[in-house]
Amino acid sequence: MQRIMIIGGPGSGKSTLARALGAQLDLPVVHMDPIYWQGDWVERAKPQVLEMAQAAADAPAWVFDGNHSRSMDYRAERADLILLLDMPRTLRIRRVLWRSARYYGRTRPDMGPNCPERFDWAFLKFCWSYDRDGRLRALRFVERWSGRRATQVLRSRSEVAAFLRTLPAT
Repeated sequence: MQRIMIIGGPGSGKSTLARALGAQLDLPVVHMDPIYWQGDWVERAKPQVLEMAQAAADAPAWVFDGNHSRSMDYRAERADLILLLDMPRTLRIRRVLWRSARYYGRTRPDMGPNCPERFDWAFLKFCWSYDRDGRLRALRFVERWSGRRATQVLRSRSEVAAFLRTLPAT
């Protein structure tokens, strides 16, 4: 397994799982956020984001963390495994709030340059509403790819831990 794609809602644990998989399997980790944010909370142009995501997906090995719907099919075509973290809303919101408090005023390691963490009501509203549309799109995406790629939906912290235990250690 050389290419693992991780998708899921905000606060679902995508970046944390990506780092764990990268370390356990000795694979490079690609985070979507630094591709999307060029720095200072400025979004890159959509064509540039797509080009950068596709270039990263063309690498021979990776753990790719992030949703970015425009590049998902491209990444999935190259993936050996597609993971969906389908965590409960309350857990995701708690994690987003904890992350905001923990890194407040500082840039997270998996974020674009000079994008300090902040409390953002619009983002919290987006996180809350993810179950209405984003989650359903992610589930349909995994279902659509399930016949062509190995797919797995992990719905709890214990399922993530059990999944990690099934993988070889380097």
